[in-house]
Amino acid sequence: MTTKNADAIVVGAGWAGSILAKELTEAGLKVVMLERGPDRATAVEGAYPDSIDELRGAIRHRLFQDLSRTTVTIRNKIGQTALPYRQLSAFLPGEGVGGAGLHWSGVHFRAAPDDLALRSNVIARYGQKFIPEGMNLQDYGVTYDELEPFFDKAEKVFGTSGEAYKINGKVVGNGNVFAPSRSDDFPLPPLKDVYTANLFRKAASDAGYHPYSLPAANASRQYTNPYGAQMGPCNFCGYCSGYDCYMYSKASPNVNILPVLRKDPNFTLITRAHVMRVDLDSTKTRATGVTYLDLDSNKEVTITADLVVLGAFQFHNVHLMLLSGIGKPYDAQKNEGVVGRNFVYQTITTSRAWLPENQFTNQFIGTGGGGVAIDDFNSMNFDHGPHGFVGGSPVWVNQAGVKPIAASTIGGGKDAPRWGAGYKKALVETYRHAMAIDAHGSNMAYRDVFLDLDPTWKNTYGQPLLRMTFDWQDNDIRMNRYVVSQIEPIMKALGATKYELGMLEPGKPFDTRLYQTTHLGGGAVMGDDPNTSAINRYLQSWDVPNVFVIGSNAFPQGMGYNPTGMVAALAYWSAHHIRTTYLKSPGPLVRV
Repeated sequence: MTTKNADAIVVGAGWAGSILAKELTEAGLKVVMLERGPDRATAVEGAYPDSIDELRGAIRHRLFQDLSRTTVTIRNKIGQTALPYRQLSAFLPGEGVGGAGLHWSGVHFRAAPDDLALRSNVIARYGQKFIPEGMNLQDYGVTYDELEPFFDKAEKVFGTSGEAYKINGKVVGNGNVFAPSRSDDFPLPPLKDVYTANLFRKAASDAGYHPYSLPAANASRQYTNPYGAQMGPCNFCGYCSGYDCYMYSKASPNVNILPVLRKDPNFTLITRAHVMRVDLDSTKTRATGVTYLDLDSNKEVTITADLVVLGAFQFHNVHLMLLSGIGKPYDAQKNEGVVGRNFVYQTITTSRAWLPENQFTNQFIGTGGGGVAIDDFNSMNFDHGPHGFVGGSPVWVNQAGVKPIAASTIGGGKDAPRWGAGYKKALVETYRHAMAIDAHGSNMAYRDVFLDLDPTWKNTYGQPLLRMTFDWQDNDIRMNRYVVSQIEPIMKALGATKYELGMLEPGKPFDTRLYQTTHLGGGAVMGDDPNTSAINRYLQSWDVPNVFVIGSNAFPQGMGYNPTGMVAALAYWSAHHIRTTYLKSPGPLVRV
């Protein structure tokens, strides 16, 4: 076994890991970043035209995790035997430098203030009995005002395009009327509307809703971020989600942070390094470093360090904590323990409108983060009392570019033929004249939805796989169905010749064969109570204070918004407190 030394180790080369590595090297620490997958450079692998190959990208999953070596097992309920997730379908974790931050779409939200204190807000408005039995509703332990400077910093690093509504309490534009005030404008103006987004904007307004441009980490103009990294303007090629951007227009760690970080002499990147565990001392209260398997030599390597940051994908962070013995594993039967508790996802369903034959929707055009949304049914923006559910959902047209293979799977709607001349006719009609409207909603945490180590299945390295116990719950199904029903006035305002409302169906279990979203969260959540959270408000382990766990694993419940903006803000928030407080006096960080 080989041994190396560093001041800090960062596990994972996605957004969370890259942000922490940049902040810690700026603080003067020698940082080693470990990434299980290969190195990835946009200039090489993202070069045109190979980067816009749908077969290579979306079907053969070039940028995604290799499930043949390690994966998760999934079951719907306690008592069932979980089976391995063998084919990438429902969710698509990344692998390689950039992680999921390389293949993401680019939608870049700030968290809604009400969502950060959801339990307190629900109780204040509706009373504690409004919370369903078995729902683990929790506050984050941090407020929007505390995070606002870090949301702002992340937007400037990402080169986010958008339109503000309020800056410093003053109405300044036509942005989201439900959004909180900002300290500064977006770095770039909003992306232009594609045709379907423009139609949705008008129809939503006619229906009495409040449309706004989606905040997008896809550059509407050329841009140079605070690190000196450069971005080019988006050309709406439609190859964002699942692809690296050959225009350098979509923010990614590979474009916006790593070109600068790689030049820092205090930074070392080691790829094809599968981290086996965080090593602990004999007291189990201090990390001494990590041990990883060099996938080229097949030899274990130990790196010692005074600080360990887990910045991998959500469930990889939880898996490492369980494998390393950091924090008490969650026991659903006793409702005790914290690591694996509050595993959450997001609800998402797609509705579709077919327009008259003289309206061509040009669905091949698009950008991953661009579009138009309404927040009238998101968060606490509407009265939940008559409906009896917690949570909500933004609704949007986010035309990201429909590619040929993907178009063939859409067909012509629920009642269209699935084969032959009728199928082809309906497919062409849908591709030319239809548009999709998504309800992208919250998912609450529940006592019987969790992560733990599988007692049967192991990965190729001999370690227990992470087991997911997950299914849709009544609260979230009713929320989704209510929000989707509110799309109907938009369909009518569009003048649709026909439309279909896509909803979650009661009694229909979570189906891993169908892509839904890669927005997984929870499992090692943040909070003020060590009995219900694995990490504190600074994302520091309660049990092993020199370990920080950064990612959507910190979310106590799934919000309606995409998670990346919140992950980035939390990463900068945590890094700030590491730099200003922890490094001066290592130990548990306390609220001041």
